[in-house]
Amino acid sequence: MDNDEPLEPETKDEPETKPTSQNSDETLYCEAEASVAVEKEKPAQESSETDLEIEDTEKFFTTRQNELYLEACRLMSVVPVSYFLRNMEESYMNLNHHGLGPNGTKAIAIALVSNTSVVTLELADNGLMEEGILSLLEMLQENYYLQELNVSDNDLGFKGAKIISEFLQRNTSSLWNLQLSGNNFRDESAELLCQALAANYQIKTLDLSHNQFSDKGGEYMGQMLALNVGLQSLDLSWNHFYIRGAVALCNGLRANGTLQKLDLSMNGFGNEGATALGEVLRLNSSLVYLDISINDISNEGISKISKGLEFNESLKVLKLFLNPMSMDGAVLLILSIKRNPKSKMEEIDISNVLVSEQFLKILDGVCAIHPQLDVVYKAVQGLSAKKTVLLWANPMKLIQSYADQHKITVLDFFKSLSPDGKMTMPVGNFRKAIILQDKVPLNLYQVRELVKKLSDKPDTVNFSLLKTVKP
Repeated sequence: MDNDEPLEPETKDEPETKPTSQNSDETLYCEAEASVAVEKEKPAQESSETDLEIEDTEKFFTTRQNELYLEACRLMSVVPVSYFLRNMEESYMNLNHHGLGPNGTKAIAIALVSNTSVVTLELADNGLMEEGILSLLEMLQENYYLQELNVSDNDLGFKGAKIISEFLQRNTSSLWNLQLSGNNFRDESAELLCQALAANYQIKTLDLSHNQFSDKGGEYMGQMLALNVGLQSLDLSWNHFYIRGAVALCNGLRANGTLQKLDLSMNGFGNEGATALGEVLRLNSSLVYLDISINDISNEGISKISKGLEFNESLKVLKLFLNPMSMDGAVLLILSIKRNPKSKMEEIDISNVLVSEQFLKILDGVCAIHPQLDVVYKAVQGLSAKKTVLLWANPMKLIQSYADQHKITVLDFFKSLSPDGKMTMPVGNFRKAIILQDKVPLNLYQVRELVKKLSDKPDTVNFSLLKTVKP
């Protein structure tokens, strides 16, 4: 050919692609990712990677995470949260009360898509609205490291409940702890959430307290509990469950075999609801913790609960604070434990009830059979000052005196109570061991005082705290 120009493959001009006009999360995620400059990978060295190279890689990843968040904030036109930038490598992130709004939340969600550090995210009282909660839940479809989410007090309402229920139906995230307290959820929201939870097995801990559920919501909750196989802890306190809702909820509990902790305080169960609860306690073998404080339950309802406790083999904590019961009801409770040789009850809270010395004698008899039991009451009527002093003698002084006489340390004394000599013990096991030991006789008041001093977290005593406890 006469033409001296080199031949080149024929190409066509590619049409320019313009970003879609929709303000979608997907577009924002892509724009934020694309705007962060990424260095080309260096050729692999023959020698193995050094610690310095690993640190450089981690530093590079953190820097890129920060840049991604800053770019997301620019796209969303929001001010970056300095606390978030500083703590992106921590497992616990507390952004409660930061006024993020939906756009600020969306920027956080974009940055967390690829984050592998944050396990717990607190976002209570941030005005998330539907857009914010949607961004968070879309992020959770990609992030399999985040496990606990608190979006309480965000007034999510029905639209928010709909978004959350659709997310729960998918069962695809690693989330197991979800806090939804104070979101103005009503019965129509309860219906959506319960439909999703009926088939959800991922969520283990759920907080729906301080909402607006009434009896119809109680019916939905009961239906859900009869089918759910995942929930282990449920908080329904500060709602509006009365007789019909209470009975429906209890009907569901009778069929449930996984729930261990249930908070129903500040509702209106009354004696009819207490009767239904008594039947639940007779049949249920999974509940370990039950709070029915402030539910207008009198001695009549307490007697029904006591009947159930005579057969229950799982419950350890029962809270009945501020119910209109008297000492007669308190006697019924502890006698029901005495009649049940398989009872595991460790704590009964009736701390608004005045008891008598006769009650204390009955309680001593019950504790002889169940030494792990502690009953918290208000005070003892007519107790003399001398007896009060004897009852409240400092237990640490008594133990220190014994240790000095036998030339051992106080720590040695406490470790001798543990079968394996460990520094920690479950509270129930500790109570049982220290009541049964005969080296330093202690009464129930003194044991309770020791538990208070040695507990650094619920349900566990830690002997290493003895360094801070002085006789």
